[in-house]
Amino acid sequence: MNVGFISLGCSKNLVDTENTIGLFKKNKFHIVNDVKDADIIVINTCGFIESAKQEAVDTILEMSKIKIKSRKKKYLIVMGCLVQRYKESLEKTIPEVDLFIKFDEYENMWERIANLVNSKDNKTATYLDRVVTTGRKTAYIKIAEGCSNNCTYCAIPMIRGKYISRKIEDVITEARKLADEGIEEIILIAQDTTKYGTDIYKKPRLQDLLKRLCKIEGIKWIRFMYAYPESLTDEMIKIIKNEKKICKYFDMPIQHIANPVLKRMNRKGNAHLIKTLIKKIRKEIPEAIIRTTLIVGFPGETEKDFEELYTFVEKTKFDKLGVFKYSKEEGTPAELLPEQVHHMTKEARYNKIMELQNGISEENIKKHIGKTYEVLIENKVENEKIYAGRTYMDSLDVDGLVYVKSSKNIIGEFVKVLINDTEEYDLIGEIV
Repeated sequence: MNVGFISLGCSKNLVDTENTIGLFKKNKFHIVNDVKDADIIVINTCGFIESAKQEAVDTILEMSKIKIKSRKKKYLIVMGCLVQRYKESLEKTIPEVDLFIKFDEYENMWERIANLVNSKDNKTATYLDRVVTTGRKTAYIKIAEGCSNNCTYCAIPMIRGKYISRKIEDVITEARKLADEGIEEIILIAQDTTKYGTDIYKKPRLQDLLKRLCKIEGIKWIRFMYAYPESLTDEMIKIIKNEKKICKYFDMPIQHIANPVLKRMNRKGNAHLIKTLIKKIRKEIPEAIIRTTLIVGFPGETEKDFEELYTFVEKTKFDKLGVFKYSKEEGTPAELLPEQVHHMTKEARYNKIMELQNGISEENIKKHIGKTYEVLIENKVENEKIYAGRTYMDSLDVDGLVYVKSSKNIIGEFVKVLINDTEEYDLIGEIV
C-alpha cells in the first residue's frame, strides 16, 4: 500500500516522522509525496501552543474528508504531541481516525499499525532506518528528548516528559551513517541542546559531542539549535570559534530581558548574563550570527518591562529574531498567574517589536553586499535558471536564502557566491 505523511510542528517532530517513514519502508510499504495517492495517511501533530493545536485539528479533519470521499479504502493514523495531550478526547470527537498513537506507544508502534492494515511483515526499525526528508545534504539529529527546565509557560515537559539524552556513541553512529549517505550538514536539535548529557553523564557533554562530530569525514557544517544562554560557557564559545566545521551561528532563545518577567517565566538566566554573553560572543567571534526568540504579553508584563525589552532589541540589533505572543497553555503554571495581558495589548507589543526588527534586519542584510560566502545550493526556482541556497548564517527552514543564476544544475553543491543585492530577508549574488 501507498503511505503519505504530513509532519506538523518543529524539527524534533520531523525526526519522529522520518523514523516512522523508515519503519513503513522497512515493512515494504511505498512512500508517496501526495496524500491523495495514499492508501494510508499518517499525520504527526504538534500540540505546543493554541495555534499549533488548531492547525493539527484542522489538518486531521481535512484528511478525514479525503478518506471519506476516496473510492480506495484509506486508513488515517494520527500521532504526536496533540495525541499525547488529548488522545481520549480526539477518539471521541474524530472517529474517522483509525489509530491514535501516543509517545509511550512508539516503541510498539508497528504492532498496532500491522494489526490495523493487516500487514504480514513485522520488522522493527531503529534511528538508523530513518528516511531523511530535508534534502540531499542536510539532516537533523535529535540528541535528546523532553525537557526538565520547567519554564512556567511551556507544556513540553507535560507532553514529552523529562530531559533524556541519547548516548554519545549512538549520535556518532547516526552521524557517520548520514555522512556515508552524502549528508554534509548536521543540525543538532533538542528542547535544550546545551543541557545534553547532564542526565546520563552527570555533566554537560555537548562540547565533547561537537569535537567528535568534527572528526567525521564528509561532514562540512555542524550547527546546534536551542542553546540556552545560561549554559553557553566560555569553553563552548572557544570550541565554536576554533572548530572550522561548526557554523558560527548561535540559536539562543532568551524570551525576555526584564528580570521580573524572566523570574515569572522560571528562566535560569537574567538580564546581566544575557547582555554579557552577547557581548562576549561578538567580541570573540565577530562574524557570529545570533538568532533569538522572544515572548511578549507574558502575565504581569508591564509597560516598563516591555519598553526595557524594546530598548534592548533596538540596541542589540539581533541578526535574526522571532516573536511569539504569549499563549495561555492548559496545565502550565503560567495559566494560573494573575495579571494576564489583554490580547490587544499583546498584539500591539508584537507589532511594535516586529516593526523594529524589520528595520534592523533591513539594515543588517545590506552589510553583506560586496562579501563572498560559501553557499549550499538546495533548490531551483521553477521554470528559471535560478537556484536557492544557504550560508552558515542561515539554518534550514527558519532563515533567509541566497539566490544565484546558473546554466547548469548545482543542487547539492557548495559554491562561492559574491553578494550584490538584497531582497527583504534574502541575498542575491553571482557565483565566483
